Amino acid sequence: MQDLAGRVAVITGAASGIGAAMAWRFARAGMKIVAADVDETGLAAVCAELVDAGHAAISVRTNVASADEVEALAERAYAAFGAVHLLCNNAGVVPSGRYRAVWEFPLEDWRWSLDVNLYGVIHGLRSFIPRMLDAGHEGHVLTTASVAGLISGSGSAVYSAAKHAAVRVTEALYASLRERNAPISVSLLCPGLVNTRIYESERSRPEALRPADGPARETAELQAIAASLYAGAMSPEEVAELACQAVLDERLYVLTTDSFDDAIRERMTAILERRNPAFATLLALSRRDVGERGRPSTAATSPTTAA
Repeated sequence: MQDLAGRVAVITGAASGIGAAMAWRFARAGMKIVAADVDETGLAAVCAELVDAGHAAISVRTNVASADEVEALAERAYAAFGAVHLLCNNAGVVPSGRYRAVWEFPLEDWRWSLDVNLYGVIHGLRSFIPRMLDAGHEGHVLTTASVAGLISGSGSAVYSAAKHAAVRVTEALYASLRERNAPISVSLLCPGLVNTRIYESERSRPEALRPADGPARETAELQAIAASLYAGAMSPEEVAELACQAVLDERLYVLTTDSFDDAIRERMTAILERRNPAFATLLALSRRDVGERGRPSTAATSPTTAA
């Protein structure tokens, strides 16, 4: 989409972080905003600030893990504004204790991560894409995945597994829409470290998916390292700017940093060469990302258009 003014954007995970920043960025571009999140209080605050600033915006409390609630979100969006031109499947969670070995994560962590990080995307596509296709106008879908969905290794296994799947689903969406010559373009946003509250995700975990022995706790050392890393990470507003430009450019792959490029390349090359990979630790890669802030990603800034 080359012209955003007067059009409608639906953004999940909009109560804070990247979602809230995208709501503001697209509102400033002249779009009408439908903001959705499970955090009803934070969502209402973001929406009220948008309206106070003169933007058209409504909030819809939505748990993206529920197909029924996402369907209700679509119905509300179309009832309020008559159309949806931009769908941002952005909501995400990270269970605590992310540096555990893969077999040590409880089933509740797997279910919660997959419910939000993967099924949240699937539910969004199932509820909105048919409506957008029926309308026949140009549109765009943006999935917020992660560089964790492009690399591999031991760290943050349940989050990364869901993000790998979200990457594949979004690539399939891109291909399917092109096969039908649909006027809907797609972006796959894969941020590195961003200074958001995603590592406070436990605040929104459903009671039914809380492990019997409570949430895992990081060591004091890891907590201190994480706090330091995220304090120096990219801001949500910077990511939202890249996301907006990707929509205008109709660009599929949107990476916010090149600090993970070696890890992406190592995984892909090992697959093609049929050899065992040499995975770097997630912590080492995160330190590099923050340490190299100020060196923008070539992929994130080049004005290319998806072929």
